[in-house]
Amino acid sequence: MIAVPQAAIDLAKRFEGFHRVPKNDPGRAYPYVCPAGYWTIGYGHLCDPKHAPISEEEGEAYLARDLIVALKATVRCCPVLATEPEWRLAAIVDFTFNLGAGRLQSSTLRRRINQRDWTDAAGQLRRWVYGGGKVLPGLVTRREVEAVLLLRNA
Repeated sequence: MIAVPQAAIDLAKRFEGFHRVPKNDPGRAYPYVCPAGYWTIGYGHLCDPKHAPISEEEGEAYLARDLIVALKATVRCCPVLATEPEWRLAAIVDFTFNLGAGRLQSSTLRRRINQRDWTDAAGQLRRWVYGGGKVLPGLVTRREVEAVLLLRNA
């Protein structure tokens, strides 16, 4: 099996952040509602609102497991990425981690990736910027970074 690219780990950490809520317990993260309306903890791990607080180490363990799930789903949906440069795989693993395998599986993005139409795939990525029915600036930035990786040449 292919390993999770370091760039995917870096992207997830950069855009998710380790949310320490509340501020009076700075060493741990508590469940919070993300901008798209989902209960989350640590680095974007979906959870129950009653989830116990976690340390950053526990958050990294959740992230590692979540990214393995995203990697497997990405390669299943887009097998061409297994033979592409690692940065392309990283971009789509981050997308899958962020939005879920179901969104990738049913998307035009998937078709464009499997056709190796990187220009249109990057354009498709840039469309996935909505959370809770509105454009989220963080998603605009995240999709742009992913698109740049998808278009990058060696």
